[in-house]
Formats: sequence, C-alpha cells, structure tokens
Amino acid sequence: MALVPCQVLRAAILLSYCSILCNYKAIDMPAHQTYGGSWKFLTFIDLVIQAVFFGICVLTDLSSLLTRGNDSQEQERQLKKLISLRDWMMAVLAFPVGVFVVTMFWSIYIYDRELVYPKLLDNFIPAWLNHGMHTTVLPFVLIEMRTTHHQYPSRSCGLAAVCTFAVGYILWVCWIHHVTGVWVYPLLEHLSPGVKIIFFAALTVTINIFYLVGEVLNNYIWDTQK
Repeated sequence: MALVPCQVLRAAILLSYCSILCNYKAIDMPAHQTYGGSWKFLTFIDLVIQAVFFGICVLTDLSSLLTRGNDSQEQERQLKKLISLRDWMMAVLAFPVGVFVVTMFWSIYIYDRELVYPKLLDNFIPAWLNHGMHTTVLPFVLIEMRTTHHQYPSRSCGLAAVCTFAVGYILWVCWIHHVTGVWVYPLLEHLSPGVKIIFFAALTVTINIFYLVGEVLNNYIWDTQK
C-alpha cells in the first residue's frame, strides 16, 4: 500500500478505538462502579492497548513525514525510538492480546455466553459496541501487520514479556476476588481451585502461542529472508 493511504487507515482505526472507548465508558453499568472499575476486564485493557498502539503508529507516520528530507540526526534517533516502541507493542501486546481476546471471547460465548457475557449486558451494551470490543480488533491488527513490517524482539525476550503480562493480569484477577469475593468472569465461579490453576496456566500458554503465531505470520507476510 502507498504511504498516505496507510496513514489515513491508521488514523481511522485510532479514531474508531477512541469512539469505542468513549461510548463504553459512558455506559452506566454496575460493574463500572465496583472495585477495579473497567480495568478489571481484559477487553477494556485490550482496547486501551490497541488505542495506544495505533496512536503510536499515527505519531510515527507523522514523524516520518516531518523528518523526510531532514538531515537532523537527533530527529532520526527519535524516529527510530518511536519505530522500536511501535514494533515492540505490536509484537508483545497488540497482536497476542488482541487475538487472545477475540478468540477466547467468541469461543466461550458460542459455548455458553452466560459464562463470559451474560445476556443482562445486552441491556447496557449495544451489539455494534460489543463487536467493536470483541470482533474488529482482529481485522484491524491484521491490517496493520499486512501494511507495515514490524521488527520482532528476540523470541526469549518477547515470550518473557508476554508471560509477564499474562501472569500480571491473572494476579490482578485473583486480587480482585480476594478483595471483593467475586470473580471477574462468571466462568471462574464454576471451577475448583485446582482446575483454576490449570485453566490459568493454559491461558498463559495460549497467549504465548499467539505471540509465536504473530511472529511467524509477520515473517511470512514480509519474507525477511528475501
């Protein structure tokens, strides 16, 4: 794709995420008033990650245009830092977390929606907003991967970062249960302590697999060897 269409595309995706976040935060749901607020839901955390990531993408595009034809080494260094941050976020957060949220949500939803998205939420969240949070994330991140080559970190560093995020969120969910006595997701209410440990371990392995899928897909699309 040409540079300008890619810039416009990223800006449009960023605006869509800003709109989704604003509409979601405007909803007066009881869950938003309890301990942890919106930040206890991985879907909301993912939306913030995606918005920040595409914000960095747009900032990188603007910086690239402004520094084009400029011989300033300092500006070139700053641009390279932005590109490195953009690529790191894509590899470690935007792709694996985004794909994880979409696949896990719809897999559980199809099996039994009450375990992850009770029918009661339909009274608060319109269908278009639900798809904005749980569906469009996947095509958006795939579009970004197709239009821009991202430099992945070393596999060990990337997997370590993904594991840190996954374990951090699991501990956050457990802490919320410790404080409130209620699990963030109804599914967890039906699992014994031993099964919960296996379940959390399986989720951590799954998000690491999605990281590897992103790395392989990125290399396949751009064929770095050639």
